[in-house]
Amino acid sequence: MGLEYEYEDGQTPLDEDEKDGLLIETITTQGELDEHEQRNIEKAIEWTIHNKLKSEKILSEKFIKELHRKMFSEIWKWAGEFRQSEKNIGVNWIAIPIDLRTLLDDTKYWIKNSTYSPDEIAIRFKHRLVNIHCFPNGNGRHSRIMADIIIDSVFDKEIFTWHHSNMVRAGEVRAKYIAAIREGDKGNINKLIEFARN
Repeated sequence: MGLEYEYEDGQTPLDEDEKDGLLIETITTQGELDEHEQRNIEKAIEWTIHNKLKSEKILSEKFIKELHRKMFSEIWKWAGEFRQSEKNIGVNWIAIPIDLRTLLDDTKYWIKNSTYSPDEIAIRFKHRLVNIHCFPNGNGRHSRIMADIIIDSVFDKEIFTWHHSNMVRAGEVRAKYIAAIREGDKGNINKLIEFARN
């Protein structure tokens, strides 16, 4: 008997090949999976804190993949690899490298020209990154950590609080987060900035 996956509103279901990428065979519940992932993510955050990161390094495909690998490599075989399947969200999987390159170039332009405030640059980046949906899973958590890295390493400002939640489980905080993401989809990024700073 394998793990029964439960998906919350806004989460991306894995296909069968992706499910086969689970490295820890003893995981049998969603709670155990969440716990293992959270421990792996905390190690990745430690790694980002102890490495002073430069914007040229952060805003690269190599770093986007490296961070995801650091976050999930103890749990998933495909950690750090772009997805090769279609999802309920995200661009066509074949377009991921092109769309990501455009986002990285746009973000470098925003930073260089102070197009938006530091918070807005980091949150616009996060919003577009999660909408590209580079990986089979973990895109929301990955994009939030990327926003934190940008605000800290590029702008030397306090990281976001994200309501002090990882938003993996359903609840009022996750519902507010999903609502803010959907507002961003309509072009209003302010709700997501407010959410990130609350």
